[in-house]
Amino acid sequence: MSELAAATLSEVGIDAAALKPSEVDLGRAPALDVDMVTVDYEGREHAPAPDLLADLAEAFEVRATVPVRADGFDPLGDETVRARLPEAVGEVLVAGNAAYLDGSERRRAVAPRLDAASAGLADPWVGTEGIERLALAVGGTQFDLLSRSTAREVDALRTAGLDLPLAVYAPTVLTDDEDAVLDAVGAYAARRSRVRRALPDDAPRDSTVEGDARETLLDACREYALAGAPETVADRVGELRAAGVDHVVGYPARGLDAVLPQ
Repeated sequence: MSELAAATLSEVGIDAAALKPSEVDLGRAPALDVDMVTVDYEGREHAPAPDLLADLAEAFEVRATVPVRADGFDPLGDETVRARLPEAVGEVLVAGNAAYLDGSERRRAVAPRLDAASAGLADPWVGTEGIERLALAVGGTQFDLLSRSTAREVDALRTAGLDLPLAVYAPTVLTDDEDAVLDAVGAYAARRSRVRRALPDDAPRDSTVEGDARETLLDACREYALAGAPETVADRVGELRAAGVDHVVGYPARGLDAVLPQ
């Protein structure tokens, strides 16, 4: 098994990178070989400075996640942080991960905030996780999480006549080293409800997992992430493209060094 994949994101067909400011130095992002980056929201303490986002926008198309229920981003309340986003930076409108919201923020209605936030945006992206019907009603690029059924579902939507742009987010691990895959995305895959039910409560969520639980978790990693040898990942990205996905957004789950051009 290979220790480190000799491939970059574009070499496997991925055209955008999802970056987490708490994990990577955004100043290194311009070395990525993609056309676009999305900057995830991980709480206000990790929100990048507007100047840094503006610098990124000189190298890529840039989109910042806007959790519409969160203070600082709420179009029906405090949107002081959102107002400071540079004009060149697009937005990914999301309900917001509850882990990054306080109790009052979680109780705020999503639908009117998505409507208000999308008003006036020429090209909004809308995260669909948990709000699929609301996202379709808002329109714009539908931004979904990868699963094993994504290609089939996208093909069905295209067959039914959906002409909205579609983007798919996927943690990405370009190696066939099973331990590396488990350490990088095991915990992520284990949070999915179906996987959580299938795993014993005391089973590790990383490379220390053993037996049947290890196979269950490995299968889940391959289902919910783009994980495997570069040629395997390229084939899966190709299937997504053939089904009608417009953008594949890879989150470098082992950090930038694993996907930067050498």
